[in-house]
Amino acid sequence: MVSRKIGRRGVLATGAAGLVAAPWVAGAQAKTLRIGMQSIISGPIALLGTSSRNALMMEQDRINAAGGFLGRPIEFVFRDSKGQPQEAARVARELVNSTGCELLVDAEASSASFAVQEVVRDLGVACLHTNSETSSLTADPKIRAPTAFRVARQGVHDAVAGSLYLADFATAKKLNKWATCSPDYAYGRDTTAQYLQFLKQFKPDVEVITEAWPKLGQPDFTEVITKLIQAKPQALFSLLYAGDLSAFVNQASVYALFSQMTMATPNVDYPVMAAIKQLPAGIQSATRYVETFPDVPENKAWGQAYLKRWNERPTNWSWQNTVAMQFYEEAIKKANSLDGKALAAALTGMKIKTPFGADGTITMREDHTTVGYALGWGQTTPKEPFIIDIKPADWGKIVEMETEWKKQQKYI
Repeated sequence: MVSRKIGRRGVLATGAAGLVAAPWVAGAQAKTLRIGMQSIISGPIALLGTSSRNALMMEQDRINAAGGFLGRPIEFVFRDSKGQPQEAARVARELVNSTGCELLVDAEASSASFAVQEVVRDLGVACLHTNSETSSLTADPKIRAPTAFRVARQGVHDAVAGSLYLADFATAKKLNKWATCSPDYAYGRDTTAQYLQFLKQFKPDVEVITEAWPKLGQPDFTEVITKLIQAKPQALFSLLYAGDLSAFVNQASVYALFSQMTMATPNVDYPVMAAIKQLPAGIQSATRYVETFPDVPENKAWGQAYLKRWNERPTNWSWQNTVAMQFYEEAIKKANSLDGKALAAALTGMKIKTPFGADGTITMREDHTTVGYALGWGQTTPKEPFIIDIKPADWGKIVEMETEWKKQQKYI
């Protein structure tokens, strides 16, 4: 979806590869602070990039109305990487070296964020990863980059919260035989393994009887659905997301899959639900983003403002990119600088007020990842509010189990 409003300073033009900035021109625009963002803006997973971009455009308007950063108006430059690691690395480097961007927002999926991480390590520019959930990106000290931080959900946090909820649910419903269906790349493989590790820890009699690993962006799930139905599990766990998740649910409904097994997924978003012809009731789902969680006026107002601006509802990626700019805003004020090292020092340990926090705040930990964001699990219903009976996650338990997991991985 192309932005309808980009303001007087929005010099973006639509190209074959998505939204691409016009060449950098010195002089009249020399004081403008350019911020580069690359993501998947085309193809089946484009929702990741477009909903990130939409949120950033709203932040651009808000920040410029407040005077910009260090007195300079900001301007985003968007590039479409198509989710290809080599292309993501190329455009990230180009955004800094050729396009004049002084800050980066990496809104890639995990498939490309690791490549961007190495570019950031080389250039020393400040970068906020806003969508990658693969835990090792920031949890592993060998992979962590000095000036790169994650402002996004992290797989191990999701896995602890989700597994605690699902263990209780499975015990109540006597669901012991499970199947998995997740995308075949780092996020799908690593986070599924984390979920299963914790689920079996909390409910030892869980047995995984079959696994499916569709490719990212796979259009036809017939073979996968057939395999799952033939295995006859009682429950299905899936990390499919965006267009892949809606396509899977639509196709699985034709085969009556949801009458044969209970589905659990942390990746239901408003646009995903909108793309599903008939949202099945009873999918066990995390709250990636809903206006009713956290149930505070500021959260609902932000969701409604996004809907009014873009004629569609926000995603998990939308709030994450919004929070990223809130962190940049506070860090730049504190450091009074755009230097990567100065911003890294300011970001480390920073706590900001935001309606997307479990207690109204989110903290950037010393391991360069955010904690305290709103996280809960409930079940789907075909009508508003779409996810009901939400149980908030216990962040004390999340951090406790995450620490144990880090020790097992020899990260600490």
